[in-house]
Amino acid sequence: MGFLAVIVAAVAGFAFGAAWYMTLSKPWTEAAGIAVDENGRPVNDNALPYIMAFVAMILVSGMMRHTFALSGIDSIGKGLVSGLGVGLFFISPWIMINNAYGDRPFKLTIIDGGYATFGCAIIGAVLTLF
Repeated sequence: MGFLAVIVAAVAGFAFGAAWYMTLSKPWTEAAGIAVDENGRPVNDNALPYIMAFVAMILVSGMMRHTFALSGIDSIGKGLVSGLGVGLFFISPWIMINNAYGDRPFKLTIIDGGYATFGCAIIGAVLTLF
């Protein structure tokens, strides 16, 4: 059941990311400095970032499942709050560091950190359903 939970949680995190970035596509492309065509779509649109994102979701979900199992996180509430903490206090600060050294706008950190925070909360909640 653990493998299935990791895959379902990864899909949930990935799907949330799709909705998050579709909703925030204009401010994100501006903050990230992504060149877009007249329709607002990235000029260099290829599948590799999506593949890498899904692999990353599997890795994050797998490690969160391992940590949750060792910590006794076994309810949806605990999973949600623990996932929120992982995103807010582990991943988002790292994004902030990378963006700061890359001289990227803080708006990009807010958008990407928001995805990390809420995406991990969703992953955490889903992991506790199995």
